[in-house]
Amino acid sequence: MKLGITFPQTEIGPDAGAVRSFAQAVEDAGYHHLLVFDHVLGASPANRPGWRGYTNRDPFHEVFVLFGYLAAVTERIELTTGVLVLPQRQTALVAKQAAEVDRLSGGRLRLGVGIGWNAVEYQALGADFHQRGRLIEEQIALLRAFWTNDVVTFHGRWHHVEEAGINPSALQRPIPIWIGASAEPALRRAARLADGWIPNVPGLDDQAIRDQVQRFRRFVHEAGRDVATVGLEGLIRLADGDDVVLRRARLWRELGATHLSISTMGGGLARPQEHIDAIRRIKPLLDEALTL
Repeated sequence: MKLGITFPQTEIGPDAGAVRSFAQAVEDAGYHHLLVFDHVLGASPANRPGWRGYTNRDPFHEVFVLFGYLAAVTERIELTTGVLVLPQRQTALVAKQAAEVDRLSGGRLRLGVGIGWNAVEYQALGADFHQRGRLIEEQIALLRAFWTNDVVTFHGRWHHVEEAGINPSALQRPIPIWIGASAEPALRRAARLADGWIPNVPGLDDQAIRDQVQRFRRFVHEAGRDVATVGLEGLIRLADGDDVVLRRARLWRELGATHLSISTMGGGLARPQEHIDAIRRIKPLLDEALTL
């Protein structure tokens, strides 16, 4: 099981030096990957009574620009989106941006995608919020076509490409596509199409996590795929306390997770250096717990 860290999007701040120091600390501590959340816009809650979720006051670094920067200041860690809201973006542009990151990082990109929940973003980006589930399936097919062919002809419901391609191409052919999902239609989509699954499990108890993983694997089997070929990324919050973190790490290993990401957000860490100290402190505890 490969251990990674969730990039503290809303708490790292805008300073490029802090971003660089955090990513390099993740790498130096021996973690395998850095998982980054995605949002383009935050909605103002001022005239939205009962709004739940991120707002315009929550900072988010743009993931592809961030990964271009991190590709230059790190050497080994895998760069992962967890997840990119794909249907609110132009597919060919995502193919180009992802291929560029993959090329500049030396093949270190793993692209996690999902349909998102924020209709405000979709509206502002000129995308159809209500068609996002159907659209993402066509997008995944087209992304893989771009990453595995020099010239693509593709005609779908939303996309029409006539003898065109991206250059430079990705190093990985294709870049792995993982899907973040929790609702049944999205779980079934991930089971059919994804190289791996990123579940939305914060707040679930151990048994609920077991049930969710078993459910997903049943869908993989029903889709006619080998469960062993589909990755699984567990997520843990450091703010839940060391005992929970270590128990959950062992649970994810027992469930056959291929990857595990630890988030330092929501724990009252006031400065970037405190996030760095936290990931350094927990690493040997995780290593010890996972060797038992």
